[in-house]
Amino acid sequence: MERKKNVTDFEDLLKDKYGEKGTPSRDKYDADSLAFRQGVMLKEARKEAHITQEELAKRTGTKKSYIPRI
Repeated sequence: MERKKNVTDFEDLLKDKYGEKGTPSRDKYDADSLAFRQGVMLKEARKEAHITQEELAKRTGTKKSYIPRI
């Protein structure tokens, strides 16, 4: 007899923890997740360009202390 595994996809896990898309808690999760991914991409691009956080801050018109918070 073949035994089926209970497989839950990531979307089901998100629904269980944060609710359906469009709910305030899910919207916050989605926004935070996007911000984190963008921060990682920015860090990788900065390192690939061989520039420091301070140089990135100067080029973008922000303070150095803001860069690591991204």
